[in-house]
Amino acid sequence: MAEPPRPTPPRPTPPQDSWPWPTPEQGSHPTQTLPQPGLDPQQPLGSSGAGPQWPLPDGGGPAPESPSRRSARRQRRVRSPRQGVGRGVVAATAVLALVVGTLLGLVLAPQFGIETVPDAAPAPTSSPPPSSAPSTLVPPAPSTPDEGGAPSGAADISAIAAQALPSTVAIEVRSADAGSSGSGFVLREDGHILTNAHVVAAAVDGGAELTVVFSNGEQAPATVVGVTSDYDLAVIKVDVQGLVPLALGDSDEVRVGETVVAVGAPLGLQGTVTAGIVSALNRPVQAGDAEQTSFINAIQTDAAINPGNSGGPLLDDQGRVIGINSAIAQPPGQNAAGSIGLGFAIPSNQARRTAEQLIANGFATYPVIGVLLDSGYQGVGVKVSDAASNGVEPVTPGGAAEAAGILAGDVIVAIDGVPLTVPDELIVAIRARAPGDTVVLTVRESAGDRDVAVVLGEERSS
Repeated sequence: MAEPPRPTPPRPTPPQDSWPWPTPEQGSHPTQTLPQPGLDPQQPLGSSGAGPQWPLPDGGGPAPESPSRRSARRQRRVRSPRQGVGRGVVAATAVLALVVGTLLGLVLAPQFGIETVPDAAPAPTSSPPPSSAPSTLVPPAPSTPDEGGAPSGAADISAIAAQALPSTVAIEVRSADAGSSGSGFVLREDGHILTNAHVVAAAVDGGAELTVVFSNGEQAPATVVGVTSDYDLAVIKVDVQGLVPLALGDSDEVRVGETVVAVGAPLGLQGTVTAGIVSALNRPVQAGDAEQTSFINAIQTDAAINPGNSGGPLLDDQGRVIGINSAIAQPPGQNAAGSIGLGFAIPSNQARRTAEQLIANGFATYPVIGVLLDSGYQGVGVKVSDAASNGVEPVTPGGAAEAAGILAGDVIVAIDGVPLTVPDELIVAIRARAPGDTVVLTVRESAGDRDVAVVLGEERSS
């Protein structure tokens, strides 16, 4: 038979003037002290006899001293002959010491780096005192551009990612004997999605199926609206309404050194976010193969971009798309594709113009001047070929260059005042314009340089 529980003895009530007084953390009752390493956990701090003792909340510890014994002890101390001072004198002296000490403390406190705290907020005056440092509980104000256009605050990468991830998609391409993947992002709420042409190339002629995978795991079949291999851009569409598009920023305002964030599905790892800076602008990049070559006046970044990032957004510190990740560089002789901090993105202004054409017409166009460049020329600038090659004339008859007076063998050293050193620089500088735009080509001749205004022609992109 189990032994009945023993009644718990009543807790002794501590005297009202017991010491020490409870700390603010303890409240109105003393609390049990936690055991410390090397100390007996059954013995509270201060119970060794070296200091005062008080009861624990569970009723343990030494019993409090009775009020009668304390009173007697106080009486004995007051009446001790060794003090020789009356009770009134002692009280007056104590009050005087308290007043003097308080005044000295108020005077000397600032000298030791201590500031007094008022019991209540001071009444407002006509000219309020300067405010102190802002509280860390107050959220920082949104970053605003300074006089040079730079953001005054650091980019909040987590906020950019939270905004971009729901609108960034993975694109899966499946055929009977192969498969690949890439990235894209929502361009319009009616289901239009922007990506790279090389991501969906296998599905252009119906030879593969396209599937769009959203950030929440939902999937939807997609169809190709239009592609342009010249710009390596494509628009596809899913039958889904109410999507949240990403805003396109102004890539002409991008500056070297800005923080950028890349979002996509590298190596099939959907929802991957990497960050870096803009490493260079107007970088001439020739991507693709001999049959489908894209000329990109690219934004270069050191944000990690790997296979599968293609078609995904490159965002600025405000979460706006300033580029479409398209290509990466590899050291010569290496076959492995991976990020070495040299990634390239199609500027958003080019992407906007081309995407609008693809949605409206199903195809895009690009500007031309109508010349054949000599790739073997080693001198200053770029040279128009002296003779035809593979049936292509050095200057297209009836083209923009012929109308402006450009001749075979001419050396072009600048476009709109920007020096040229290789043919790709001239090609991408022209591709970054729109048909009908006017550019100024600087042609070098023995008698001196001359500027030639050329109104760009138009060709339909493949």
